[in-house]
Amino acid sequence: MIRALLLAAFAVLLVSLGAGCGEGPTKIVFWHAYRGDEEAALIKLTKDYEAEHKVTVELLSVPFDAYAAKLEAAVPHAHGPDAFIDAHERLGSHLQNKLVAPIGDALPEKDVASFEPVSMKAITIANVRYAVPLSEKCIALYLNEDLVPKTPRTIEELAALPVPKGSYPIVYEAGTPFYHAPFLSAFGAGMLTADGQFGMVGPGAEDSLRLVAGWQKNGLLPEEPSGALVKELFSTGKANAAISGPWLAGDLGSMKFRVEPLPLVGKTGQRMRPLLTVEGAFLTPGGSKREDVRAFVRYLGGKQASIVRATVGKQVVANKQAWEEPALQKDNVLLAFHAAAKDAEPMPTSTAMRATWVPAQEAIRKVLRGDAEPKAALEEARARFLDALKPPPPPPSPTPLFLVCGLVLAGLAFLMVKRVREPGFRAELRRGRGAYAYVLHAAAIVLLLVVLPLVVGALTSFFAGTRDQPQYVGLSNYTSILTARGGDLLGHGSFYLTLLVTVLWTICNIALHVGIGVLLGVLLSRQWLKLRAIYRVLLIIPWAVPNYVTSLAWKGMFHRQFGAINAILKALGAEPVSFFSHWSTAFAANVATNVWLGFPFMMVVTLGALTSIPKEVLEAAEVDGATRWQRFRHVTLPLLLPNMLPAVVLGTVWTFNMFNVVFLVSGGEPDGTTDILVSEAYRWAFTRNSQYGYAAAYAVIIMGLLFVMTRMLGRLTPKDVEKGEH
Repeated sequence: MIRALLLAAFAVLLVSLGAGCGEGPTKIVFWHAYRGDEEAALIKLTKDYEAEHKVTVELLSVPFDAYAAKLEAAVPHAHGPDAFIDAHERLGSHLQNKLVAPIGDALPEKDVASFEPVSMKAITIANVRYAVPLSEKCIALYLNEDLVPKTPRTIEELAALPVPKGSYPIVYEAGTPFYHAPFLSAFGAGMLTADGQFGMVGPGAEDSLRLVAGWQKNGLLPEEPSGALVKELFSTGKANAAISGPWLAGDLGSMKFRVEPLPLVGKTGQRMRPLLTVEGAFLTPGGSKREDVRAFVRYLGGKQASIVRATVGKQVVANKQAWEEPALQKDNVLLAFHAAAKDAEPMPTSTAMRATWVPAQEAIRKVLRGDAEPKAALEEARARFLDALKPPPPPPSPTPLFLVCGLVLAGLAFLMVKRVREPGFRAELRRGRGAYAYVLHAAAIVLLLVVLPLVVGALTSFFAGTRDQPQYVGLSNYTSILTARGGDLLGHGSFYLTLLVTVLWTICNIALHVGIGVLLGVLLSRQWLKLRAIYRVLLIIPWAVPNYVTSLAWKGMFHRQFGAINAILKALGAEPVSFFSHWSTAFAANVATNVWLGFPFMMVVTLGALTSIPKEVLEAAEVDGATRWQRFRHVTLPLLLPNMLPAVVLGTVWTFNMFNVVFLVSGGEPDGTTDILVSEAYRWAFTRNSQYGYAAAYAVIIMGLLFVMTRMLGRLTPKDVEKGEH
């Protein structure tokens, strides 16, 4: 019987192995960040390809904001895609992180002529091609046909067109470097030089800023323009023209408009050349070795696939042959962007480009606000660019670090041995074996998910350089932070200035959270208050809504021209306030948003704590003749404080690290002065040349500060509070 069962199991195993070894459809893992029509077109193409070939394509849509980080985490460990779609300007970073391989025969030499030359230029480095160009994206000029029947020759003529009050001749995101780049090109400047240096310096860059700042000063441009505001003004007829990309066309509905390439700048006689992003299909090192992956990528860039991506996905495709399709010849919007892309300037692929955006944006906004002259603002931006790209110091000897680690480990070992040798330790250990079995899995999870990341982060702070080529720098990151990188201790972006802002931010928020929360909690505990249950539900709503949703809503309310708060001020006869142009108002906007988010938590804690106060104590105080205020001050408040202390400690930690509100409401404006420590660490990690070691050192310092702060607050024990010693 046993022999029969073994033979049957062996036969099943052979059958399964034979089935596994047989030929079946291979699988291609393909990543993208498309949404809407673009994703629909890609899905259609994938299904068509699977039907014609013996292959399965697994599409994975990854959020754009996390795209690069997920690629960098997955591809080097062979857990990522075989191929993926991405913007060409990330090519330098992808090569540095070894995420891509040459495209090889996925783009045969005979097919090169089928693609736009500007697209081929974008995906080529040192005569090596790294992608199959799929689509081109740049900005162009939208014109309201009812308001501008004839296209002006220059941008100055367009800005001079008369408009009714409350309307604008032109709208675009003026404070963003991407939208200012065409003005730079018309004045003979650029964001980055050919050798990777900061390019927004010199008379040309200064004149481009003076031109736009003059329009802003004369009311020809809206203040604090965003993408949503540009769409709103142009689609409602409150703007003659808008500078935007293909994405705007889908939001204009039945509005009569036309799209043209950007015009000339009359002062220089040169055409405005926008930055061009070429989206391409890239091969990972593993995917480049597979013929089926290369064939699929080659198919996506072909003529028929390009026609589908243009007609269904509304993409400005890079394949020239696709534009012979009659359906595309009738699409005036796509044709206009196709024409604009031919004269656009491919965005640099240098890794230094990432370090350019923030200094350039801060300089542009300072000039538009009138806080600085163009020359001074741009020179300051170049200094910040150079600071972000400062090479790491020479590696010190690791001996001191090893010595310290050895001493710490030796100390821990000594304590463990001492503990083991204590009388009764082994008996106590045996008695607790059952309890240890219950907590072992929880301890392992905490060790894996909490302790290990903290240790890795702390070790990262001793290194600089890229993820694949880290360079040991010892305590240099900490030294740079604590010495303000050699600048003024309270200068722009220094650790100490940011720490002061963070401490003030925490104190203001906690004081208001506790004050408002206790006040409302005491009020809602009164039996005579009608509809208490409804009030409680309504007041908890701010806490229930995700804080990033609330932050974005409040940011809109603080807008200078179209925000609800300024609308109320205007109705009361006051002048509108540009909240994000001054530190005090920007800081107040952040605090107001966070107070709205934080007071319900303290209110709920107060309501719970009030239920633990014996009614007999309050009644005895009332019999003794104490007034309501005296009962609250001498009875309720002392009994309330011990229960509130843990909530205050927790709220302090949350507020100290409240990244979402600061990042989404003020964004650090003006000029990064409202950033707190955690948002400053974020900028070093993701906007200043990916200095992860430096950001990790910031994180370690933040953790140390919070540890000291919570220990100090922990000294306020309930016993001490009851005695009134604190």
